[in-house]
Amino acid sequence: MPKVTVCIPTYNRASFLKYSVQSVLNQTYQDFELIICDDGSTDNTSELVSQWQDARIHYIRQPKNMGRSKNMRSGFDAATGEYFVKFDDDDAISPEFLAKTVAVLDNEPTVDFVCTNHWIINQNGERMESATLENAAKWGKDKLKEGKIPDLILQTFQHQSLQVGSTLFRRASLAEVDYMRPEADGCEDYDLLVRLAIANKSGYFLPEYLMEYRFHGGQTSLKQNLHFLKAKVFCIDSYQFPSPDLENRRIRKLAWTKECLGLRLIENGDTLEGRQILAQSSQVLGKSNKVKIALIMSYFPTSLRQLMLQIFRQLRPKDYTEQVRQGTN
Repeated sequence: MPKVTVCIPTYNRASFLKYSVQSVLNQTYQDFELIICDDGSTDNTSELVSQWQDARIHYIRQPKNMGRSKNMRSGFDAATGEYFVKFDDDDAISPEFLAKTVAVLDNEPTVDFVCTNHWIINQNGERMESATLENAAKWGKDKLKEGKIPDLILQTFQHQSLQVGSTLFRRASLAEVDYMRPEADGCEDYDLLVRLAIANKSGYFLPEYLMEYRFHGGQTSLKQNLHFLKAKVFCIDSYQFPSPDLENRRIRKLAWTKECLGLRLIENGDTLEGRQILAQSSQVLGKSNKVKIALIMSYFPTSLRQLMLQIFRQLRPKDYTEQVRQGTN
């Protein structure tokens, strides 16, 4: 059996998948299997995969689209490696990713997973140095030192400083926490890391940039954002933390996530539900100016709400994620 299972879940991204798969085949460490789990793609994904004549590549094609989490779970269930890594079909790992992360798990038997830093790349696969540094600072990766990660619940739940796609896990540790929960679909990576921390698993941070995370224009939409926020509300609501401080952080983070969800629901035209969720968040956070404006806008026609928000987004300064997606960074 191979030492490592690499899993790439995919759906209608044949144009990016070749780059991702090639990054695995280019590894300096070669004791791996690669599982491509296809969530019922309607593009030429199956034809692309058939071009790779490599016995280490296993292709699982779902007969119909079943959702991200269930598709990812199919790859995990088929895995045979002692170690496991999953990254998305538009991302990639650097040539030494497996060699360096495997070495950590081999040498640190009490560590359950090792997370690396990662590059931000654009639509064309170009590494964006300024965006990479901004991303590391935004999520606190620039403050993490090499070694075992202290306060793992705080790092995963509050700071969200770790990323599943740049992390090699012991497969047995993932099995113990039931890997991906279908109810967390859209927010499953965040949920997995938090649940590992709650289960007292041990993480190790390797500050080298050994993975590439791609920003491109096809990643964001109002529908996707709503799906993510609803899943995140489910996740945060399901956690129980051992200390009053962490519980207070959980309650406030749940309220903040509900506020974001309520705002997007009003934008989408789901007026009543949006107002109800904003009322729930305001009980904890108070009513911000943003919420007050959204409630006023909720009495406007949906088309007018969306037009006003579109104008606002065009006028406000673009952050690094938007700059990379739009090719201006």
